[in-house]
Amino acid sequence: MEISLFGELKVISNGREVPLPASRKARALLAFLVATGRPHRRERLCEMLWDLPDDPKAALRWSLSKLRKVVDTETQQRIIADRERVQFDMDGVEVDVRSMQACLRDRNAAPSVETLERLAGTLSHVFLDGLDGAGDDAFDNWLTAEREDARIARVTVLKSLAGHPEVDSIAAQKWLRLWQEEDPEGAEGFEREVPNREASKASAPRQVQPTRSSGPVPTFDDPSQRIANARARSLQAQRIGFCEVQDGTKIAYASIGEGPPLLKAANWLNHLEFDWSSPIWGKSFAEIARTRTFIRYDERGCGLSDWDVDDLSFDAFVEDLEAVADKLGLKRFPLLGISQGAAVSIEYAVRHPERVSGLILIGGYAAGWRHLATPEEQARREAVLTLTEVGWGTDNPAYRHIFSQTFMPEATQEDLAWFDEFQRLTTSPANAARFQNAFGHIDVRDRLKKVKAPTLVLHSRHDQRIPLDLGRELAAGIPDAHFVPLESRNHILMDTEPAWLHCVQASAAFLAEHRI
Repeated sequence: MEISLFGELKVISNGREVPLPASRKARALLAFLVATGRPHRRERLCEMLWDLPDDPKAALRWSLSKLRKVVDTETQQRIIADRERVQFDMDGVEVDVRSMQACLRDRNAAPSVETLERLAGTLSHVFLDGLDGAGDDAFDNWLTAEREDARIARVTVLKSLAGHPEVDSIAAQKWLRLWQEEDPEGAEGFEREVPNREASKASAPRQVQPTRSSGPVPTFDDPSQRIANARARSLQAQRIGFCEVQDGTKIAYASIGEGPPLLKAANWLNHLEFDWSSPIWGKSFAEIARTRTFIRYDERGCGLSDWDVDDLSFDAFVEDLEAVADKLGLKRFPLLGISQGAAVSIEYAVRHPERVSGLILIGGYAAGWRHLATPEEQARREAVLTLTEVGWGTDNPAYRHIFSQTFMPEATQEDLAWFDEFQRLTTSPANAARFQNAFGHIDVRDRLKKVKAPTLVLHSRHDQRIPLDLGRELAAGIPDAHFVPLESRNHILMDTEPAWLHCVQASAAFLAEHRI
């Protein structure tokens, strides 16, 4: 089977084009599944492609039934779906965009002129032409990012053809003209240098560089579009996979960047996809990925990991971390723990001292509210649990706003509104209450003295969620831990406040000092 994503979506089976459903949304669904090549939660696909008050779940089922008639055969089922996820089985399928990417990424072989010309022809078509607006903003952002990548690939190919020693001068002028149309600044000042034929036979084709810009410059004029595109690019660049814990729970993990690994323990609330559009996490994660392979995962019960789980306990959270580290074959690495992720990181470090090279703990605590809170605070927390079960999934954000205000009291109204909606998309009402209960039972106080890894503890002085004293006690209990107070009221640091930069700089200095 062959699937073409450049130009209008096409499916060719046994040499014959297969008619596609008339529904643009069904075609967009197939294209998204094929292009991303990984499983997606049903809820995510529904929200991305269908609006309320329609019945998104029914629309998704209808579209999948139509698509199965296109891509499934009697001997092979390509649309794989269970209660939680949908994916496309890529075995035996040739996709034009994947073939193009593989060719351009192969550093061991310079593409021939014929291959480059074929790629130039493919890339002259619009990626998924005709599917603009088939979904929500997230779908459009993804589509924009894919098209920008295609434009960059086209510039790379045209540049190679314009300077290729085996391309005659007339053809080279054509490729140069097309390059100039696509990327005027990058092609400005280009001078073609052709080595003599005997020399060219003995060496690989010379890559000619333009005298100015080394690559294409995005042409978006709207700053908000540039930001949305950058976030979509980050989402696209990360590599998402799944691993299975001993109890059968599937945990979604993602990695991005290059360099030594840094593994972040899951915390509430995270979502491997939505984090990149976050005013909270996006810039922080990008900063880490600038110099390292940054690995994170969604906690069981939320995000892309399984939501329908029997065990939502502290021990299960630690086992999820163990499963991700084992799946990726990480031998020795630093751990980043935020909020309750700090306790999970501590427990993992005590269980596996040979694997943890350092701990960075932000806004953490050693014991949950059921161990430390006053009777009045206990009663307030119990009331919030009830409110969560009743109101978390409703359109009224007032219930979720209880958390937003305590997590980020200094955030703007726009950021708080985003966080309210982010919470709703991240987990179910029942799980949100179960999480709060599980965090209340955390207690690693007797484990602190057993931590052997170098440790940095950072905590906001006026944290409304986890008081500063709990951060100090955490640092005091870990041998030789370094404590850094941050001038902020926020439990989750915003990248616009000075405390965020202080946190980033202190973490980088810690990693450098210990050569982690």
